[in-house]
Amino acid sequence: MKLTKRQQAKADKLQAICDKFNASYPVGTAVLLKKDGHDELFPTKTRSTAKVLSGHSAVIWLENVSGCYLLDRVTPAGRATLAQGGK
Repeated sequence: MKLTKRQQAKADKLQAICDKFNASYPVGTAVLLKKDGHDELFPTKTRSTAKVLSGHSAVIWLENVSGCYLLDRVTPAGRATLAQGGK
């Protein structure tokens, strides 16, 4: 199925987000996940590269987590520590 120009532009933008994440954070990177329905962050590691799912969502698969999560729910552990005032 051919994408419309708008759909293709969105898919290209999402792919750029995935490419940037993948260039900075290889598979196995420690991350913190904001799980559905939970306030606390869940520590885990990436088990795949980030990918565009069906042209509409940037996602990633994580250790000890079923399925995939939206990439915007994942923060590299080192960045989260710095953002929270850690060393």
